[in-house]
Amino acid sequence: MLNLIQSRGRWNLKAMSTELGCSTRTIQRDLEVLEFAGVPWYIDASDKSYRVRSDFRFPTLMLTHDETIGQVIATALTNASGLDIGPGASPTTRKLAATSNDEIQQIIADAARIIEVFDLKLVDHSQHHGIIRTLQSALLEGNKVTGRYDSPYEDKTLRLTIHPYRLCLIKQAWYVIGHIEGETRAKTFRVARFKTARQLEQAALIPDQFDLREHFGNAWSVYRGDTSYDIRLRFEPQAARVVTETVWHHTQEVKQNRDGSATLSFTVDGLDEILNWILSWSGKVRVDAPNELRVLLVQTLEKAIQIHSESDSE
Repeated sequence: MLNLIQSRGRWNLKAMSTELGCSTRTIQRDLEVLEFAGVPWYIDASDKSYRVRSDFRFPTLMLTHDETIGQVIATALTNASGLDIGPGASPTTRKLAATSNDEIQQIIADAARIIEVFDLKLVDHSQHHGIIRTLQSALLEGNKVTGRYDSPYEDKTLRLTIHPYRLCLIKQAWYVIGHIEGETRAKTFRVARFKTARQLEQAALIPDQFDLREHFGNAWSVYRGDTSYDIRLRFEPQAARVVTETVWHHTQEVKQNRDGSATLSFTVDGLDEILNWILSWSGKVRVDAPNELRVLLVQTLEKAIQIHSESDSE
């Protein structure tokens, strides 16, 4: 009701009771509550509608400049394609702008104008908002989820019932972690691969001591291999400065060499995911260890050359 009478509409008793779906008696009672709360409302004699004094601001958080900018950054992030899986921080920022003093309102307006998140190259989840909301609700209420899941490693769509533990953003996509009904081992499911999802009114079994870091171990990205490898990569000088700007893995160690090159070391469970990353640096990196990774890289590059050679012959 406060939002209504602070807006520019003509809100009399009848209009408010219709809008809010209650009796005019309830509206009068709620007006008394607002008065007790210190809200300076009055009746505008010109159109017989209820108003709030124009200089009134409902009590809100006293934010510092840095806290205000932080909220705007959160808004920009959650508006970005791939992160826009819900309303994000925008509604909170709008409420802060509507209830803050002129200085904070100006900071919000200026920061929103100059801060933008662009081209993150995340998986497009625009078609999966309903599924994500279902997963969020199930996680908050501690319930199971059932649905159809399209795995690239299976010939047909799977019908699954899972006990969800966590929803998390990893590298470029959202994943839900949990175990399948009838099993106990936690698995990782890519949200974009769910075709349908429905929350069940059945409690999920969630291990008390589940640890997300332990679940992923030293996986390069999402899928954890059975064998752990100590990786050592030497990047040529022209790539060294660029590659060392980013922390690629939580086990990363960097050694700057005298010739301008850089050696990056990692401890990784499995080779497939890091191989794909190394391929993106082809011609600028040498695999010093382990030998298994070096062989796998050479075989992949040879196959790529063969494919392109066959293409030329056609």
